[in-house]
Amino acid sequence: MPGGSPSGARSINPFLANDPNAKARRLARALISDLISYFPKKKEEGLRDGTLRELFKEEIKKSYEEYLNQIDREFAESTSHFTDALNDILAGGQQIFSGNKSGVE
Repeated sequence: MPGGSPSGARSINPFLANDPNAKARRLARALISDLISYFPKKKEEGLRDGTLRELFKEEIKKSYEEYLNQIDREFAESTSHFTDALNDILAGGQQIFSGNKSGVE
């Protein structure tokens, strides 16, 4: 078939796809990126002193609540997207946070 796939399906831009995993990942990463924007010195201090989890405990809980408001709770708790964003973005790639919830429980 010229210009199309053999099944007749059109290719979809991944940013426009209605994929719940992609949506959850993007939202989690945006929420955690916001934390760093608001508290860059706190992040530096937490990484330096090994107190990142404690320093950001309340902010992470609030961000996770927002995450749950936009993502189905059962889906959110069955994936690690939020925790992955905490480790990738807030912890700079270190595996500080664990679990499938807010990462600080």
